[in-house]
Formats: sequence, structure tokens, C-alpha cells
Amino acid sequence: MVTKIIFRFLITLVLMIGVDIYFYQAAKVVIDKYFPKFRKPLISGHWGFTVLMYATVALLALSVSGWLDVPRHFFTYPLLIIFGMYLSRLLGSVVVLFDDIRRGVVWLFGKFSGSKTDAKKPDEDEVPIMSGRKISRSEFLSTTALAVAAVPVSAMSFGIISGAHDYRVRRVKVPLKNLPKEFHGIRFAQLSDIHTGSFFNKTAVKGGVEMLLSEKPDAVFFTGDLVNNETKEVNEYFDVFEKVKAPLGVYSTLGNHDYGDYRVWANKKAKEKNLADMHEAHRRLGWNLLLDENRALKVDGKSIGLVGVENWGAGRFAKYGNLQNAIKGTEDYPVKVLLSHDPSHWDHQVLPDSDIDLMFAGHTHGFQFGIEIGAFKWSPAQYRYKQWAGLYEKDNRFLYVNRGFGYLGFPGRVGMPPEITITELVKA
Repeated sequence: MVTKIIFRFLITLVLMIGVDIYFYQAAKVVIDKYFPKFRKPLISGHWGFTVLMYATVALLALSVSGWLDVPRHFFTYPLLIIFGMYLSRLLGSVVVLFDDIRRGVVWLFGKFSGSKTDAKKPDEDEVPIMSGRKISRSEFLSTTALAVAAVPVSAMSFGIISGAHDYRVRRVKVPLKNLPKEFHGIRFAQLSDIHTGSFFNKTAVKGGVEMLLSEKPDAVFFTGDLVNNETKEVNEYFDVFEKVKAPLGVYSTLGNHDYGDYRVWANKKAKEKNLADMHEAHRRLGWNLLLDENRALKVDGKSIGLVGVENWGAGRFAKYGNLQNAIKGTEDYPVKVLLSHDPSHWDHQVLPDSDIDLMFAGHTHGFQFGIEIGAFKWSPAQYRYKQWAGLYEKDNRFLYVNRGFGYLGFPGRVGMPPEITITELVKA
């Protein structure tokens, strides 16, 4: 295991160095042309910051391998910066690669055509710019490379400053044919993926909770991931989320991050205590935590079933939940609603092994990045999850995937704002 980690670290380091050397071609051209007086400090700063990034990756490798005891959350923001920087440098390097290919083709053409001028100076052809001045094509492409590299950094900065807490209320109606008339028009609010360990603006978070409360829902559902790594992350936000109340109650379940699986614990008992603290945190918030169990939601003497399972995710994600235990005793309910964190649960177990009418999930965050214009929506999340955001239907059974209230890793959102869902049930 340690050998594999070290091998992966070395491969990563080689790739990082390769990208850095390649991107430096463009940076050097621009610095020499436009900032010659500051050449030495700019180049020193560039490579100094680069070496610091190498050191961070090395420290992470030593931590993961067990040679150093460094908490994983220590790396959250440094790795975010590294990801942003190398995404930028990689995109910029593509432009530099284009220039190198162009120069190589020109050089080969000159060599085999016998043109000495072309063979010796493949990068001195000129490109006119808006001012009327002409610059060499290599200078133009190097400047373009830096401009392209600035795009992801700018987008990520905007996502942190403007997108992280740009809460949106999304409204959806779900028609259920067996819905008792007493429940026609009932409204559920859904929160998911709060991730209190990532928050950096408590005032903005309070604003999001106030938006939810202003909707005056009949019940509130929370579909998991209250924290990132350990229960104590929620301590600072008890006074915010304990205000979430509703006439029919607040019901919750756990997500994959709530079990402490992404932190190295001193021993098994420490991890077990963390989970017990998580259960207690839900109780202190006044939320009814459903652990593979069900409750009756009652209106005017009629009931529908509310089911909650522990986390169950396809692939590498934890499978703590037991759906069959959770639905025991729900046979007589005309409608059954399920809270389950991971939307992959729907296709793998809920549809084939139950008669659940409506499932609420979260988990994907919509990748915190995407484009949604009218009916069109795109996000990298769709390449990992078949159902990743919004309402889905199959054979008159429904799944709603919440885009998340918080954020993880990248402390922002680009084109995928945090969500408060208001779901209205109607008689089909």
C-alpha cells in the first residue's frame, strides 16, 4: 500500500514538473516582453510558489502513507489552490503546445523545402493586434496562453465570492395517484449536504436558513452530510440550524460524510464516539433522525409513510443502510416517501426492491459546477451519476436530487447555486 502511494506521488510529481516547465515557456515570454524590470522577482515568485505546491503534495503523500500524522482537513484549501493552479497551467500549456507544433511544422517545411529563412526563424511571422502594432506569433500565443490560464482561476474566484451562498429556492410539484386528498397541496422543504465544516460566512448561512423558514413548509427533510469529517464541525452552527422547524416536524438521515470515514481515528472507540455524537447532534437540533426506520406523517386523521435509511451508495461509497428493515410496517400506507442520501440507491435497490413512491436524495452537489438554461442542464456530475439534479420519474415513481446547501473541497459554486427545495404533493 505504501509503495503504491509513493509510486503515485512520483508520477504526480513528474506530471506537475512537466506542466510547469511547459507553461513557463509562455510565462517567460510575457515577463520578458512586458515586465523586464521585474523579471527576477516574478520568476523567483513563480518557482518559489511552485516548489511550495510540490512540498504540499509530498506532505499529503507522507500523511496518507502513515509516515506523518497530519489531519486530512489541513489539506482541503491547499489542494484546492493546487487544483486551480494546475488546471490553469494545463489549459495554458495546451496553447503553448499548439505553438510548438506550429513551429515544428514550419521548421520541417523550411528544412525540406530548402527555405533557409523559414528553417531558421519559424516563430518570427507577425500577427497584427488591435492597436495596429505587430507582434511575433509566438509572443501572441504566449500571451493567449496566460489569458486562457486566467479563466479557471477567475471562474473559481467568482464561485467563491458570489456563488458559495447564492441560495436559490427551487419549486417542484409531484403528482401521486394514491395520495390521500388530505395531503393534496402539502409542502415539504428539503435541505441536503450542509457540510458545516466548509462554511466561512455564518451570516450568509443564516440568510439561507431564513429563506427556508419564510417558505413555511409543512415538514422539512434533511438528506445527509451535516459535516465533512467529524461531528464537532457542526458545533459552531447549532444556533443556526436549530431554528429549522416545521408543523409536521424535521426529519433527517445520514450521508457518507457523517460516519467519520474520511478521517484517521486514534482507535475504533474514537470513531464510534464520533458517530454517537452525530446522533446526539441531530437530537439537539430537534431533528428526527431516521436510521433504517419509518414514521407516519398525519394530516386530518390520514397518514402517509416516511422512511429513512442510513447511507447506501453504489460503487465505492459506504453501504450502511438496510432498505428492507426501513420499510417494515409500511405496507398499509397509501403513499411512501423515502429519505436516502445517495441517488444511486434509487436504481439499485429502491425501484426493484420496494414500492416507494417518492425518494429525496442529495450527495452529488451538482458537482458545484455546471450550466442550467431553461430545460438544458449540464454538469460533470452527469458522467458519474445517472440522476444528479432535479426531478426524475419512472413508472409513476419519483426521485428528487437536491443540488446541496453547502460545498465541499472547492468553497464555492459556479453555475450550480446552493439549493432549498420546496416539493408540493398533488393528487394525480
